[in-house]
Amino acid sequence: MSRPTLERGLALLLRAVSRLLLALLSLVQSFGSRDLRPVPPAVQPLLLLPGVELARRIRQRQVKCVDVIQEYINRIRDINPIVNALVAERFAAALREAQQVDDRLAEANEDEKLLEETVPYLGVPFTVKEAIALEGSPNSSGLVSRKNVIALTDAAVVTNLRKAGAIPLGVTNCSELCMWYESSNNVYGTTRNPYNVDRIVGGSSGGEGCIIAAAGSVMGVGSDIGGSIRIPAFFNGIYGHKPTTGLVPNDGQFPNAMGLKAEFLCTGPMCRYADDLIPMFKVMAGPNISKVKLDEEVYIKKVKFYSMEHDGGSPFLSKVDKELIHAQRRLIEYLEVQFGVQVQHVQIHKMKYAFQIWSAMMTASEADGKEFKSFKDLMADGGKEIKPLWELMKKVLGISPHTFPAIGLGIVEDLAKVDHRSNVKLMSMCHNLQTELSSLLGDNGVLLYPSHPKIAPRHHHPKLMPFNFAYTAIFNVLGLPVTQCPLGLSKDGLPLGIQLVANHHNDHLCLHVAQHLESAFGGWQNPGAS
Repeated sequence: MSRPTLERGLALLLRAVSRLLLALLSLVQSFGSRDLRPVPPAVQPLLLLPGVELARRIRQRQVKCVDVIQEYINRIRDINPIVNALVAERFAAALREAQQVDDRLAEANEDEKLLEETVPYLGVPFTVKEAIALEGSPNSSGLVSRKNVIALTDAAVVTNLRKAGAIPLGVTNCSELCMWYESSNNVYGTTRNPYNVDRIVGGSSGGEGCIIAAAGSVMGVGSDIGGSIRIPAFFNGIYGHKPTTGLVPNDGQFPNAMGLKAEFLCTGPMCRYADDLIPMFKVMAGPNISKVKLDEEVYIKKVKFYSMEHDGGSPFLSKVDKELIHAQRRLIEYLEVQFGVQVQHVQIHKMKYAFQIWSAMMTASEADGKEFKSFKDLMADGGKEIKPLWELMKKVLGISPHTFPAIGLGIVEDLAKVDHRSNVKLMSMCHNLQTELSSLLGDNGVLLYPSHPKIAPRHHHPKLMPFNFAYTAIFNVLGLPVTQCPLGLSKDGLPLGIQLVANHHNDHLCLHVAQHLESAFGGWQNPGAS
């Protein structure tokens, strides 16, 4: 039997076992006593405005900045005990900064247009993923050994947002070391989905996705090396943008990406309203924003749309939920009827190997002898060497400080020694796929592709379908810009969504299409609202 045939057979066996275990886990969970209600809907008017509109009203002295910040603090205090999204607050400092904004506007007759240009988010609250430095706030990345680490300075993107006038409220939960798509760790616990607390919020920027969706924040800062912005944005029904590689500075994050991995990490905006995507992106990117054409008008009729409903059938990944396929088809129907465009269905064969390609590219820095830090090194955080199998035994005994996913990744790293020959083949496949997609998309193409094969799963279920993040991860190693766009709710009241993918430095295409679709499909849906 050939090696590819054996690998496929093992993958299919693992998939069958995973389905059985998922069914058993669901059965066990169904017997538990759980309150599955969503968070109460946001009803205060100030909570239901985009950041750009809040900033306009503050500039025009229509509303006090202190009142805006206080309203968000009240909302967080109402919903955070339910969802556990914000893990450290700076409310007193935020209120002082809000008062300074009000004093500035009362004392000086500054030109409104100049204010809009220099401080476009004056007085607008935002939150930050805990793995990204916010001065005076924890910066553990969910690692127990770092639970007392406090950021001494702001990350570059936080500095940029503060210079634009925005006011940070605190930091939000993530997965341990940002390498898992359920936001749960042994420092802060588990974050729960605002639409149904029995469901996950995604990771690693899961706390950000949750607090924004629950109307506890207008917008936030996330980072993405395999889908860590887009998966939480999808599961929580908000907007998230992974920019073209290299546009937004990644400085001030833990863990820091090194070697080739640094080329795949992207920091980007997460927000409830599509109106904030481009203004946030401009602020976060700083001078690099000149490399993209964000102010160029986009005519939907002139965009070439392509669609893929699934990855082609990888045996490692779950099948795409039917409701997600139907949502994608409704989107296609809308584009064809409303604009007369012909959405071309494509089958890109190499997408079936997304997980293998991403894995090969992530370990390529080790294979090429470049600067490399293993996941075990990150878990150790400069301390005693971690032995994952021993750590697993400790976990069973309840004495390990690490989560099962982190330990599992360490074990996989130990067992799966880098196969240089296979890596070279997969890296070549990655390059060819990048060329194929770039040629297909050109300067006016957008690919419609699922954000994830499953609608927000129940807690712990990702452990039995660990590779599903490949639907987002492939675009990190390809360096393409991607916007996650909400498409309403499922029959169970959980968010649906789609990835809008464009060619390098054509971020404006997917961002403008997302803005248009907000009015057509409703955008963010208020959790708990009828």
